[in-house]
Amino acid sequence: MSLVTPRLFSQTPYIRRISQLSASQLSAIDRYLQQQLEQNANNLKKTHYFHQRFENIYLKTIQNTDLERLLEESLGYCAELLGMCTDELKIGYWFNLMQPGHVTTLHRHDDFDELISGVIYLSVPENSGDLVLETPEQSIVIKPVSGNFIFFDPATPHRVTENRSEHYRLSIGMNIGPAGNTTL
Repeated sequence: MSLVTPRLFSQTPYIRRISQLSASQLSAIDRYLQQQLEQNANNLKKTHYFHQRFENIYLKTIQNTDLERLLEESLGYCAELLGMCTDELKIGYWFNLMQPGHVTTLHRHDDFDELISGVIYLSVPENSGDLVLETPEQSIVIKPVSGNFIFFDPATPHRVTENRSEHYRLSIGMNIGPAGNTTL
């Protein structure tokens, strides 16, 4: 892991940014991802099967300009945080569909040379699960808000509490690392 990441998160365990995309653009991304799940299984790769669901769903190709803008925005925020240019960085992303009763198990993202991990929330019904960062000092509970990015150190263990709503919650997880990284 880079020495940049520990310094970046030395004062605060996470950084929140608000997307510049409109609510209608976020909804369009949500609909696009739902459509991919329902109609385009050949464009999906699913991994991390826990508790009768795949925690990570990857798109093989993107055919949605709003999603492309959102990923560019993510990369821009991370470049700013790291004091780097966007062309020096690469983003790996997946989406996470949490149906009622689903949880995301405790895990970390520091397997390779990730510099920042993050999540952007698209659809967030009330009581649909909180992000919990497990720092050495405390458990930090973060209520998800549609259109909010949460960026954190990839070495921070984190999980998502149970979706106790009657609706799904959709988010996009991401890892940002050096552009030469082929594992993101």
